[in-house]
Amino acid sequence: MQGSELGELTIFLAVAQLRSFSKAAVERGIAASAVSHSIRKLELRVGVRLFHRTTRSVALTDAGERFLNDLKPAFS
Repeated sequence: MQGSELGELTIFLAVAQLRSFSKAAVERGIAASAVSHSIRKLELRVGVRLFHRTTRSVALTDAGERFLNDLKPAFS
């Protein structure tokens, strides 16, 4: 796994936990646009949409929930 892929996964975990791209950006010390770009790249790589996004909320899709459950043990 490359460093950029690991970064995408840690950003995914932050967004999933905080349910916010902007809060995840603050937590990670990066721009919100970088979080959005990273999530888009991850979704393209895994081939599914991981989050439902609106201007006011972020929620995991069913696939996102499964991805999170599979990923959590590796980052514990």
